[in-house]
Amino acid sequence: MKFVKYGKYVPNPFDDLSAEDLLQLLQDFLLDSGFYNQYSNFYEMDPARTMEQLHQALLEALQEQGKISEDILRQMFENWEDYQKSELAERINQLLQQLADQGYITIEQPNPGQRESTEPGSGQVMEGNGKAKFEVTDKALDFLGFKTLKDLLGSLGKSSFGRHDTRELATGVESDGSSRRYEFGDTLNLDVNATLLSAIQRCGLKIPLELSYQDLQVRQCEYQSSCATVLMLDCSHSMILYGEDRFTPAKKVALALTHLIRTQYPGDTLHLVLFHDSAEEVPLSNLARIRVGPYYTNTREGLRLAQKILSRQRKDMRQIVMITDGKPSALTLEDGRIYKNSMGLDPLVVSETLLEVARCRRNGILINTFMLASDYSLISFVQKVTEICRGKAYFTTPYTLGQYLLMDYLQKKVKHIH
Repeated sequence: MKFVKYGKYVPNPFDDLSAEDLLQLLQDFLLDSGFYNQYSNFYEMDPARTMEQLHQALLEALQEQGKISEDILRQMFENWEDYQKSELAERINQLLQQLADQGYITIEQPNPGQRESTEPGSGQVMEGNGKAKFEVTDKALDFLGFKTLKDLLGSLGKSSFGRHDTRELATGVESDGSSRRYEFGDTLNLDVNATLLSAIQRCGLKIPLELSYQDLQVRQCEYQSSCATVLMLDCSHSMILYGEDRFTPAKKVALALTHLIRTQYPGDTLHLVLFHDSAEEVPLSNLARIRVGPYYTNTREGLRLAQKILSRQRKDMRQIVMITDGKPSALTLEDGRIYKNSMGLDPLVVSETLLEVARCRRNGILINTFMLASDYSLISFVQKVTEICRGKAYFTTPYTLGQYLLMDYLQKKVKHIH
């Protein structure tokens, strides 16, 4: 005889969470800049983090969003030793596996030679020297950039955005303007109707119609310039001190700007430079892993590296966008040694930095500075920088940084060309 056993149906509280929802919940953890661990060791490129840390971050995010009931939380805290064997831990591991299956993270298992101990059913290494690690993929960074850009444009009241249009007319691929006679060098964006009408007016309506060079009419379109941008990020220790995280918003702006350029301005380029004791170019694909460090602020070295990058670009506009919160406090000497003055605004450091700013202007490079601090001693230095390079200075906050930067980027070409 067959028996059917019935049980109470317990719905999965995470069934409605997509991989994209999980990324948004984990955004602050994935883009962490070291703010909550600012007195430990610092790395320019933080080593890959463990799946155990990702599991814990998702658990905390689900708690904050109210996705876990009070009863389950109470049971979890009462029996924390058995948590890894619980159904909740298994479901969270399934969510993490969902991220991996859809290509948002890659999971790296520990080397077989390492001593390791796993909990049954956990799907990850929990104890021992070897622990499973994860890496954020380009697909995840692209999604986070899209969401950040959407949020920033929404706060600006922009429902859509386009290319860098100007009032200059040129013959291009899009036909937005009136037609004019073809001139040597124009793109042959032929206005067929206007060309035939010109021939008819010249020789009358007869077949075959005689066309000549002077009959050719081309459509005009809005001239769209291209721009090469180097985003200079200050990753000195002060970016996470004084009670607020200033570096994570800067990283989010870089993600948003990357997505904006890739999708809307394919002719533009964006490069990322970190400056601290020295300066280095960092691939945009490594953006999520960048953390701040106990460094000084070598602004001149950052400007030097940015100029080298921009010298290889053949664009209508070349610009440096510098995000910082501190005064220049370091200088690379001719023999390679680094001169440091933690007080800032050292006469030698300031004078050499301003000389580099003047060199940028001579090379036709615009510098726009976004300051995340407004100390009185800093204002005069920033004013001097903008006076030399004829750029702009924005004294903003981590909360409004993205709005100011995107507004400036979207409007810059119109103001620069005319």
